[in-house]
Amino acid sequence: MTKKFRAYTLNEFIVRQQNAFPYATGDLTRLLGHIGIASKIVNREVNMAGLVDILGETGTENIQGESVKKLDAFANDQFKSILGSSIEVCGLVTEEEKDLVSFESDLSREGKYIVCMDPLDGSSNIDVNVSIGTIFSIYRRISEIGSASVEKDFLQPGTKQVAAGYVLYGSSTMLVYTTGMGVTGFTLDPSIGEFFLSHAKIVMPAEGRFYSINEGNYINFPQGVKQYIKYCQVDDPSTNRPYTSRYVGSLVADFHRNMLKGGIYIYPETTSMPEGKLRLTYECNPIAFLAEQSGGIATNGRGRRILEIPPESIHQRTPFFTGSPKMMKQAEDFMQLYA
Repeated sequence: MTKKFRAYTLNEFIVRQQNAFPYATGDLTRLLGHIGIASKIVNREVNMAGLVDILGETGTENIQGESVKKLDAFANDQFKSILGSSIEVCGLVTEEEKDLVSFESDLSREGKYIVCMDPLDGSSNIDVNVSIGTIFSIYRRISEIGSASVEKDFLQPGTKQVAAGYVLYGSSTMLVYTTGMGVTGFTLDPSIGEFFLSHAKIVMPAEGRFYSINEGNYINFPQGVKQYIKYCQVDDPSTNRPYTSRYVGSLVADFHRNMLKGGIYIYPETTSMPEGKLRLTYECNPIAFLAEQSGGIATNGRGRRILEIPPESIHQRTPFFTGSPKMMKQAEDFMQLYA
């Protein structure tokens, strides 16, 4: 007799796992639930974007000097509003805000956690109906509880994360997260507005056939990256090459595919951006945590583990390589050979 599958909702699953959390007070459980609620609101607007006056740009730029899309601003406002109403959170850093956002004007709030996030990753894809996402990272605060959150709370290395994840707004909407006990995925049932367990324990294949990189920047890449791309394109059946190039331009979408199917994602330093483009605190650290928890690797391409890089500023950038272990080793070998 076939065993009937139990379809847990996101909240049910989080509650069941609560006792396994290092700090099982229920605060982290509620916080993850609040992120789920905010993502449903953003998902609704993403799905309606072609029907309402929400596409396009606001006419402003974020701290990175990038044009802010209307949907970017909406997502930022929604997460800031919901997390600001959560007594578990004392502060927030996002891509769209120059400075950290402290929620402790009422110092009796006693929030234990801070959140770092990219409210809407892949903004360049918004107007053309291509997959985009939300990336989030959660830390325990290190400043005194009952005081306003301060910058040192947000400058912890990725090894200090207590939870991280992303929401992928695509052909289906998924919320994928880790609390350091593997990676779990949930798919949204839009008919009832609930996330249901769909991927109980995600394991990244040890190798794959996809490489994800913006080859339009090829001329500006380090020589090691250029040689690795050539290696990927060589016809060699014994090593399953050539690999297939797949690049969406949304970190969440590219990483999600590679985590499930096997592959490597590369966003190296370039001659125009020697420190890299992706942000360490709210893009690379959470994705690196997920990569390692699913069996993958995440480094700066030169052997340095992303999670061990100490942030010096909340919008710090870094080169970023992540993916299947065997592919990562090959890529780093090329980087070392042509250093």
